[in-house]
Amino acid sequence: MNRKIWWNDFTAPEFLGLDPMASIAMIPIAAVEQHGPHLPVGTDTMLNQGFLDLLVKRLPQDIQLRILPVQSVGKSNEHIWAPGTLTHTAANLIEGWTELGLSIARTGIRKVVFVNSHGGNEEMMGIVARELRVRAGMLAVKAGWRFPLPAGWISDLEQRHGIHGGEVETALMLHFRPETVDMNKAEDFVSVAAGDEREFTHLRPTGPFAYSWVASDLNPAGAVGNAEKATAELGEKIAEHQVAGMIELLRDVVKAPLPEPIEIMPGP
Repeated sequence: MNRKIWWNDFTAPEFLGLDPMASIAMIPIAAVEQHGPHLPVGTDTMLNQGFLDLLVKRLPQDIQLRILPVQSVGKSNEHIWAPGTLTHTAANLIEGWTELGLSIARTGIRKVVFVNSHGGNEEMMGIVARELRVRAGMLAVKAGWRFPLPAGWISDLEQRHGIHGGEVETALMLHFRPETVDMNKAEDFVSVAAGDEREFTHLRPTGPFAYSWVASDLNPAGAVGNAEKATAELGEKIAEHQVAGMIELLRDVVKAPLPEPIEIMPGP
């Protein structure tokens, strides 16, 4: 009998009697939005699905994981200037993802990992994780496919600026979904962040002192990073590295204790 990992493959009785310490639910969150002239609008969803498919192949037998369907449409209003972009409001996502988490909690699963493949979802992911801790006593973990790469795999400049449709995402798409990539339109999409580093002491588009932006503010093409340098071989290396990191994280989650119930302190 094949091992079941995808949430949709289990029968209702198979959600009874789960060990709350050992069982983990995973909620993949993604996006459908422009990724420059060379990558499809479904890039973030395809990348998350590609990582998950590889995770299922590599997952050790002793990790009890149940993966929900990928939540394909995220918060992408920074890309609404481009045709094909789909988006929810932040409020709708917070409500919807919180309800997903509470549905998971009703099965008895108390550990949940959000796995994000789109930077625009990060703020909502954090809010929802806190809601699930407060409202359902869950260990709610924020995660993504961003485990640090070994030195030398990509340049320091690409590490800092290549955040959307650059070398890493293009390489991964060449590995996971090469038929969707148009390398004839890939180029070095230089980010305005390079000028910010010369002009400002602290102000950047990302990091602890960041201004808000839409993607075309960073580069008119809507992508940033050296996409023309990407190879499928690099994408395969990155995919295996990220999945190995995720397995390590899941082992941490298995070992981590469940939160204690919240006790409201009495008033004076």
